Amino acid sequence: MNPILLAIVILGAIALASALVLYVASRRFAVKVDERIDRVAEVLPQANCGGCGFPGCSAFAEACVKAADGGSLEGRLCPVGGQPVMDKVAGILGMQAGAAVARVAVVRCNGTCEARPRVAEFDGVQSCRVQQMTGRGETGCVYGCLGCGDCVAACRFGAIRMNPATGLPEVDEDKCTACGACVKACPRGIIELRPKGPKGRRMVVLCNSKDKGAVARKACANACIGCGKCVKVCDKFVAITLENSLAYIDPEKCKLCRKCEEACPTGAIHSFNFPVKPIKKEE
Repeated sequence: MNPILLAIVILGAIALASALVLYVASRRFAVKVDERIDRVAEVLPQANCGGCGFPGCSAFAEACVKAADGGSLEGRLCPVGGQPVMDKVAGILGMQAGAAVARVAVVRCNGTCEARPRVAEFDGVQSCRVQQMTGRGETGCVYGCLGCGDCVAACRFGAIRMNPATGLPEVDEDKCTACGACVKACPRGIIELRPKGPKGRRMVVLCNSKDKGAVARKACANACIGCGKCVKVCDKFVAITLENSLAYIDPEKCKLCRKCEEACPTGAIHSFNFPVKPIKKEE
């Protein structure tokens, strides 16, 4: 037989045998994909922000299907799509979605330029993470905002901007999806996702300093000094705790009475979205 023809026959036989082996293997080891995963993924926003706690929308869709098989979607939330998207997900899975708690990013620092003057000048890369790794920052507070805007760069929704007057980031509540990207980007951990609260109202200690009173106040005029006055006025609801010279308000326990705000001697406690109190006329 012609050597060339023989070679062709041999290669053809090998190719046929390989194809047969691959076919058998693909049938035997095939992984069945639940079609519900693709259907759920289609209604997700595909932001792949990681705010749901999973690496992407596809992983979140798979987690939702598994949770549904377990009988509940509790703990599953797409922060970008919110309740409307979760209602669609629940409909696909033949379930009823629970009410999701709306959250928003809060910058727990009120160390404005006036309250926290510069004590040094950083001449390196304008990045909070780089500045944190190479030094203590430009102010005397080692816990406050570094002001380089890493959180702004991390936000895909344009919900954060740097205020040039205060030197601090500001969150646009209407744009914030509570994806948590800014939380991860902040090297000092001053950004927190908190429940928006009824009518968007909430009380927050805008400070992250764990220095003792005199030291904290010297570094920032608006710092929490750990005096405990807020804890005392909230003895009925026990919504405020004091640890490491820093007060913290539990949003689940807070009744929004605003007594702590009035009691704080440094103005470290702030109220959000409350109506302006009328000015009392002198008699």
